[in-house]
Amino acid sequence: MTPAELSRTVLRAVRRAVDEDVLRAPVPTHVRVERTRPGGSGDYACAVALQLSGPAALPAREVAALLRDRVVGVPGIGRVEITGPGFLNFTLDSSADADARAVSLRQVRERGLRYGWGDEYAGQPHQLHHRREVRAAVVAGAVRKLLRAQGAPVRTTCEEAPDPDWARLGVTVDAYGPPPVPLTGPRPVPAGATAAELLGRLGADATRWGLLRPAGHDRAPLGDDLLVQAEANPLFRVRYAHARARALTRGAERLGLVAAYEQDVDAPALHTAIADHPGVLVAAARHRAPDRLARHLETVADAFFDFHDACPPLPAGDEKPSAAHRSRLALAEAAGTVLAGGLSLLGISAPEHL
Repeated sequence: MTPAELSRTVLRAVRRAVDEDVLRAPVPTHVRVERTRPGGSGDYACAVALQLSGPAALPAREVAALLRDRVVGVPGIGRVEITGPGFLNFTLDSSADADARAVSLRQVRERGLRYGWGDEYAGQPHQLHHRREVRAAVVAGAVRKLLRAQGAPVRTTCEEAPDPDWARLGVTVDAYGPPPVPLTGPRPVPAGATAAELLGRLGADATRWGLLRPAGHDRAPLGDDLLVQAEANPLFRVRYAHARARALTRGAERLGLVAAYEQDVDAPALHTAIADHPGVLVAAARHRAPDRLARHLETVADAFFDFHDACPPLPAGDEKPSAAHRSRLALAEAAGTVLAGGLSLLGISAPEHL
């Protein structure tokens, strides 16, 4: 069961409880499920019972119990526990894991670079207003992309006339003038680090990564190490993983090998990273934090390299192509698609060759 399927399962349980008149509360449009934090219980956690307890005039743990009774036994869910003030914690059925992995890869293949896009904010207009400062502008531009990927109409404004060089960083400003709300945003870059200076020294891709990768409250390191073609540079590692995945596809074409997920591949870290991608996109949009997506892409890249070294997707020497190779290739191609789609949302190119 994928996170999206689990979310829909919990939402159906809410609707059923309301239809049966045991829960008197408005049915939410979406239900969020998230990976359990370290030390927590189960695979996923959901706080919908806490959200509904007020309108229902019931303790959150009682609401959680009503929902638990309506999801227990659903295929793909092994165990449901109630923890803390009323969190639902789900342990997935390990026997269904292989099916869930196949579903995730099929979704990547079907959605392509839009894998993980959704309707979390469909019909909910957002306005982003930022300072006339390069980091604030770039972050606002990335948040705009993330919100639009979740269906939100977005308008971006600046406190003053925008810097013309922002266009070279892919920044769009719809209007400028006094802020409609108090200005907030990431820490500014060091004095003198203008868009023109950063573009001249680092180029657009490294500048955007350097501005977007740190959390908003952290300083943005903008040294020349962003250009180093080595594993120590996370931007290089992410883009090299994508390029390597594309190289595997080209190599497979020469061998007449076509990707097809025919048997389960033992690469849990990479499967998890791919399955988590839609949730990461929603969280990055919700918290207006493109750094969450950047860090996730590093996770995908690192898991890809571990998988690539342990389970080579292409046959070696006289080895004949098999179902194992076709399945590994499908997983590698999915990883490359996730990396390319994530980089695109950050406004960073994903070259086929590095």
